Amino acid sequence: MAEKLHIIPHQHAISCEDRERQNGHRGHVLWFTGLSGSGKSTVASVVERELHERGIRTYILDGDNVRTGLNSDLGFSAESREENIRRIAHVSGLMKDAGLVVLSAFVSPYQKDRDFVREVAGSAFSEVFVSTPLEVCEQRDVKGLYAKARAGEISNFTGISAPFEAPEKAELDVPTHEMSIEAAAKKVVDYILPKIAL
Repeated sequence: MAEKLHIIPHQHAISCEDRERQNGHRGHVLWFTGLSGSGKSTVASVVERELHERGIRTYILDGDNVRTGLNSDLGFSAESREENIRRIAHVSGLMKDAGLVVLSAFVSPYQKDRDFVREVAGSAFSEVFVSTPLEVCEQRDVKGLYAKARAGEISNFTGISAPFEAPEKAELDVPTHEMSIEAAAKKVVDYILPKIAL
């Protein structure tokens, strides 16, 4: 811990506000949470396409592109999940400070971890709860993970052998079992555009 005393943040010449002016919009973290198979990444992808077509600079972070690189050393224990989200929180915050609209799509099952992301991102943070219920996600089972979890091949699987704590204060709720992906994406886009307008 003593080594941290020697870390002195560098004052960069270009501020977050400078980047936002250049981009023509504010940075923001859109945090998509929900069970596996709820539609988080699918909705985020459609939202990203819609924002990109409007000239808004974006980037998607999800389990596939983070766990194959930055977090490839982590497993799925409660401790590893917490560290996974801790790292993603800081990456999301840095990308937001770069002026991007970051679409982070993660199961992120624990409220305390999502609260930490909110704290790191500051006021430019919105939680999107993709509130599709377990039985629908399990019927979809797009990656075959629920079947493996039920068979005991995957341990600590959220919704089966590990808990999911529903968000207490999500800014948006998009139940993909009750609305189309396009309608869910439109709801998110309509919400975020005023938030990022300069």
